[in-house]
Amino acid sequence: MARISINREHGLLAAEFEGLYKLWTHKSRLEVPLAHVRGATHDPGIAREPKGIRVGGTHLPGVMTAGRFRHDGDRIFWQVKNPDKAIVIELADAETYDRLIVEVDDPRATVALIEQSITHG
Repeated sequence: MARISINREHGLLAAEFEGLYKLWTHKSRLEVPLAHVRGATHDPGIAREPKGIRVGGTHLPGVMTAGRFRHDGDRIFWQVKNPDKAIVIELADAETYDRLIVEVDDPRATVALIEQSITHG
């Protein structure tokens, strides 16, 4: 599971991964400039979408997807075990990823936090 936080002072969105998620994704933390975040949505159906080519990480179909993938030219970071808690964070001018698809504890609250942060700076 990812813990999403916003650092307004530094203009960053951070996703921190704990426990086995660090192992599965090969990362403990991702940071993205808030200026690059276009929006976020709660999307439980995303787990049924094609993942593309795994560049690094773990993919066990129907169980868990974690790590870096390329699909239709997009660079996507996945970290989803429970699709009901999946959110999609769309990025613009992304240096590393075009989308982050992560599982969070409270999807609605996390989407609201991200949306509020990018609309009210």
